[in-house]
Amino acid sequence: MTILNRVLCAGALGCAVLALTVHVYAHGFAGDRFFPPTITTDDPFAADELALPTISYFENPGSPGTRETDIGFEFDKLIIPNLAVGISDDQILIKSTGSRATNGWDDIELNAKYQLWVNAPHEAIVSVGLISDLGGTGTKRVGSESTSNLQPALYFGKGFGDLPESLGMLKPIAVTGVFGEIFPLGGGDPNVFEWGISLQYQLPYLEQHVKDIGLPKPLRDMIPVVEFAFDTPENHHGGGTTGTINPGILWETRYAQFGAEALIPVNRETGAHVGAIFQVWIFLDDLMPKYFGHPLFGGDK
Repeated sequence: MTILNRVLCAGALGCAVLALTVHVYAHGFAGDRFFPPTITTDDPFAADELALPTISYFENPGSPGTRETDIGFEFDKLIIPNLAVGISDDQILIKSTGSRATNGWDDIELNAKYQLWVNAPHEAIVSVGLISDLGGTGTKRVGSESTSNLQPALYFGKGFGDLPESLGMLKPIAVTGVFGEIFPLGGGDPNVFEWGISLQYQLPYLEQHVKDIGLPKPLRDMIPVVEFAFDTPENHHGGGTTGTINPGILWETRYAQFGAEALIPVNRETGAHVGAIFQVWIFLDDLMPKYFGHPLFGGDK
């Protein structure tokens, strides 16, 4: 599939929603707690959002090692209340020492996420989802798979605003996470347990709901975060666990979130050099509330 076809596909999904106007659903909130879309572990909310771009740079293990740059997008849209579907893809550029760079598309990824339970007083949420990489839709020369897979996933989020007042400075802490099992639909690839957790200290929550300590802008709109992203093959001699620990910062604005993190390998199987990732999330429901922030079907008219 060419770059033009991919752009047209994503554009068609966006244009399909422009004729509907219904009640607006706030994105990412459980009570007073805003759960931001994190970079390497998906957040637990179903919402209208656009990640454009996500740019990462890291070195793959091996001899010789290869330097990889990925430039990607993700578009998510509410279909019915609490259910969103999405599409994402990455343009991959690979360069090894002494050779020319190779580029191509990764396989297209489709996802669906349903919010099962939200507890506003305790700032908690649980969601379930299904993710699929469509094998054969990418470019083989950059390592895209020819077989598809399915990944059921469980998402959660918990804020600590319900702690007693004596522990007020801990209230800005929030945790989100996702646990998923990848099942290949053919070939001899292993099943993979994929899991990630983000730990956040939300300065906007501190200023707005705990104590205004007078932080200046833009510091008062930032969220220090550490993410842990791991893959564990479970059969077919898939090897050991690989993953990264990713400290970084998220900067919240009214219409977009800007995030940057380091990618620190946890072992030699993951890599020997620290990488980096940068991402922009566009909050479509705030930017264009007439067209986004509500489901295509259902909800209040």
